[in-house]
Amino acid sequence: MNDTPGWASPGSSPSEGQGSDVPRPGEPSDAPGAASKWSKDQPPAGQWSPPTGPARPGPTPPHAPAPGWGGGQYQGGWGRPPAAKPGVIPLRPLGVGEILDGAVSTLRAHWRTVLGITLTVSVITQIGDILVQRYLVPAPPRLSADPTPQEALKQSVESLKASLISLGPTMLITLIGTFVTTALLTMVISRAVLGRPVTLADAWREARPRLPQLLGLTLLLPLLSAVLMTVGLVPGLLLGGPGGAMLAALGGVAAAVVILWLLVRFSLSYAALMLERQGVMASLRRSAKLVQGAWWRIFGVLALTMLLMFLISMIIAIPFTLIAFAVDGNGLGGLFTGSAPEFGWPFLIITGIGSVIAASITYPISSGVSVLLYIDQRIRREALDLDLARAAGVPGYGSPSPGDTTPRS
Repeated sequence: MNDTPGWASPGSSPSEGQGSDVPRPGEPSDAPGAASKWSKDQPPAGQWSPPTGPARPGPTPPHAPAPGWGGGQYQGGWGRPPAAKPGVIPLRPLGVGEILDGAVSTLRAHWRTVLGITLTVSVITQIGDILVQRYLVPAPPRLSADPTPQEALKQSVESLKASLISLGPTMLITLIGTFVTTALLTMVISRAVLGRPVTLADAWREARPRLPQLLGLTLLLPLLSAVLMTVGLVPGLLLGGPGGAMLAALGGVAAAVVILWLLVRFSLSYAALMLERQGVMASLRRSAKLVQGAWWRIFGVLALTMLLMFLISMIIAIPFTLIAFAVDGNGLGGLFTGSAPEFGWPFLIITGIGSVIAASITYPISSGVSVLLYIDQRIRREALDLDLARAAGVPGYGSPSPGDTTPRS
């Protein structure tokens, strides 16, 4: 309600500074012979409240954001009009469901570009993984029916050795795939937020100048994790004995907690590096600043996303694995008796097809959640929604800058 003289709502008490002789709009006149246009039944003075219901339609005027709201909040009508939505998300603070929906909507809206990226990367990385499994990974050790303690220990060491030999190349291939998809999909999602079309050539042209820095960041975080885990395990391993094993276990748990905390703290660094065009260390500091005070929320969103991606991967991979066992090795009977597959070409190819399909779906969703979390944090802290609305050309927010295609810092 405006408290300026000459404006008050029907039935309310006079505003401060408004005399009783000042007429108010629509108030019954006391002039002789004037017909009253108001009902005799009026609400008691000072108890009138605006009606509830849907917001009045109309453009949202740009102004400074109100406390607790990212920007574009409008209180001019009886309610708040819906936030502008030029692309896959509304330009306001997002809920968990809206972040996931925005990632899926990007996949639907730009499926040709997204699937072109993910299918290409998935096929290449899966071919590399199949070659590693076929030629580098040693055959799984055959277990004795009734092994002695020494044989059981030897078999366990051989199994661990085979797993470690396959882990290195597999992790490297996964890092390369993550590096490429992160670079390209970040650009696709940033344009999808603005509602702009994007092709594979556009995404590559925008991402190419940032590839060296992104590669450094992609290698730095796993290396940092490996160093922390080594620091946690080495003292116990050097000590040896039962006490050393206990110390190594405690050190490993402590290192895992620290690694998890750092990975969440730096989880927005990839988007900051690509979209704000910052260096590796600057993007890490930027991510830490955006995550500060919201660590648990971001951890929850990322954990939920990882759980969903795991379930999707399992739903797709299990049928292909069963088919692979039926076609190659000892058949389904060998699966239930515990015998290991021989990693023949049919088995590797069939399971590889399932992995490609799963990766083509999970890659864009996980990348989309990461980028939208970054945008959401900037909306909450820096009113980025105003800049995004201006860049998208939403009426009432000013004109976009020439060539403005991505969120700006």
